[in-house]
Amino acid sequence: MIRLTNLADYAVVVMAAAAREPGAKLSAARVAELTAIPSPTVAKLMGTLARGGLLTASRGVSGGFTLARDPTAISVAQVVEAVDGPIALTSCAGGDVHDCAMEGHCAIRGHWGPINQAVRGALAAVTLADLVQPVAAAAPQHPASVPLLAD
Repeated sequence: MIRLTNLADYAVVVMAAAAREPGAKLSAARVAELTAIPSPTVAKLMGTLARGGLLTASRGVSGGFTLARDPTAISVAQVVEAVDGPIALTSCAGGDVHDCAMEGHCAIRGHWGPINQAVRGALAAVTLADLVQPVAAAAPQHPASVPLLAD
């Protein structure tokens, strides 16, 4: 099973909470209340997401965080990459071949690129606007119908 890091998972939940209240200035405490994610984690994530250009931070009495763009213009891939960096299923696919014991003789190393592109493409196809829709309205594609590799 391939899993996102907990922080990337929480970041998607935080961004979905912000997308449910477009234009509202949200504090980390408010988002923690909405999501049941611990406040220190939310504060850290909101800072990271603001540095990644996905949230806009404003200071002062009426300060808080707002979405930097419309929810239709922010994909799950962008959220994950803001927290975890480029999406790569293996270390060699991310360019760091020195983490692999098979570095010098791996027969499939060159094939990870298209696989990673397919995974990133699937995450890029889902926006925050999609995530805030009721599940029945979102109508996810059946996994078998999503092409993994280009012919």
